[in-house]
Amino acid sequence: MPYADVNGQRLFYEDTGGDGPPLVFSHGFLMDHEMFRHQVAELAPRYRVVTWDERGFGRTETDGQPFSYWDSARDLFGLLDTLGIERAVLTGMSQGGYLSLRAALLHPDRVRALVLIDTQAPPEDDDKIAGYRAMIDTWVENGYQEELATVVAGLIIGDPDEEPRWKAKWAEWPAERLVTAAPALLDRDDISDRLHEIDAPTLIVHGSQDLAIPVERAEQLRDGIRDSRGLVVVEGAAHATNLSHPDEVNAALRDFLEGLPA
Repeated sequence: MPYADVNGQRLFYEDTGGDGPPLVFSHGFLMDHEMFRHQVAELAPRYRVVTWDERGFGRTETDGQPFSYWDSARDLFGLLDTLGIERAVLTGMSQGGYLSLRAALLHPDRVRALVLIDTQAPPEDDDKIAGYRAMIDTWVENGYQEELATVVAGLIIGDPDEEPRWKAKWAEWPAERLVTAAPALLDRDDISDRLHEIDAPTLIVHGSQDLAIPVERAEQLRDGIRDSRGLVVVEGAAHATNLSHPDEVNAALRDFLEGLPA
């Protein structure tokens, strides 16, 4: 299995290889690299597609220490260094967007473009933080519970055909990982006032029925990033738009990527 030793972590990744322009996909909270399988299948013939498991999730082995999404952004660049990739298009869904935005602020010269799927610049509202913290505490204390997993799957995925795959993953997932992963999500800093510093061409994609992050947060990204190439709202999609509505998202991705300068 492919692993990269980066910043004291052992990052799991998959790389389609080839000579095409590199694309890197970063997943959302409670997800892993497989949430982009539809995008990999669509884009791999033309692009070099890299997916990876972030700290606390999937097959990545972490040191168990507290971290932030700034650290995760540095993990991403460490992975790129391992793979010999100087510059890439970064696509991030939710949590993956949090780290991708920070990556664009840390090393703008290494970010060819950004694709932001159902993500945002500010932290959660206080009431959401309280609700998420309660769910996470219950998960850590009691382990996997079918009722809670159903609620979470409905919030994130919103697709009855996809939900069983992810609930099966969660049932096998070590709940104690949330002890370090959750603070990165719940206590993250606000970068709204730094969006104007990002000059990478950016596509924003958001589900019209995203209950985790309202469309207004996507509009804030569109209006705040200097080279925004537009906001695609996918009708009927919940939070993981690329997973539940791959055809619409893949079409938007193809159009955006084909329009980038060489």
